[in-house]
Amino acid sequence: MPIALSVVIIAKNEQGRIKDCLESVYGWADDIVVLDDESTDNTRAIAAGYTDKIFIRHMELEGKHRNFAASKVKNDWIMILDCDERLTDELKNEIFAALKSGDPKIAAYWAGQINYMGDVPLNHGGWSNPHIRLYNKNHVKWSEADYDVIHPGLKFAEGYRGGNMKAKTIHYSFRNVEDFIAKINRYSTLEATKWYLDGRKMPLGKAIWRTVDRVWRRFITKKGYKDGYYGFVAAVLSGFHEFAAYSKYREIKEKGYYINRSVIARSEATKQSL
Repeated sequence: MPIALSVVIIAKNEQGRIKDCLESVYGWADDIVVLDDESTDNTRAIAAGYTDKIFIRHMELEGKHRNFAASKVKNDWIMILDCDERLTDELKNEIFAALKSGDPKIAAYWAGQINYMGDVPLNHGGWSNPHIRLYNKNHVKWSEADYDVIHPGLKFAEGYRGGNMKAKTIHYSFRNVEDFIAKINRYSTLEATKWYLDGRKMPLGKAIWRTVDRVWRRFITKKGYKDGYYGFVAAVLSGFHEFAAYSKYREIKEKGYYINRSVIARSEATKQSL
């Protein structure tokens, strides 16, 4: 019998991966919501084989997008999955136990990940850091600040807190090196935009330090070398993300590249009203 849990999957042109994601939760959770960011492939057609709760919405801010999805679920507890993630039986069992007899003051749970580059697991290098996986919509909301264009924050109701789970999800993060670089290009633009909009100071020296530090921590401190050559590749590309974000941040300040001017106007208006 399915458990009383809503699974939210946010998708955009994921026809090659959404089926396996849905398979990992279908029949286990009693509510599946797919929020589609205007896909132009067969993503929605594939999802329709697993749920009739498919909503189409352009994602402008991730926090608003996730809160919209939360408004469409039927249960209080929401499980978050991306199309490149798979739920394991171990995590299913741990979630079931938490929903049945967990601490009533815990309103969200974080779980680690087993990340892959192609078919190579990145077991070291800090790639398994916990991500939010489960939360109660009555006590937790996503930030909708204009500067939260990537990795939005969470707002907890007073008296509630987060907890951690031991089991992990499977995360097919990067199909290959080309996909890794493409994601760096996309996410570094969003990171630079966030730095600019929240008024962060990022001098060149700090950017260089962040770049070198990221490579060192990934490969040496967090033992990415144990993952062999691809552990080294992942560490170097992770460091390059930092320098790419800085370079784009500088272009935003000097040339106005990448930025939607209406977003800047809203952000500045918000700051002036505080």
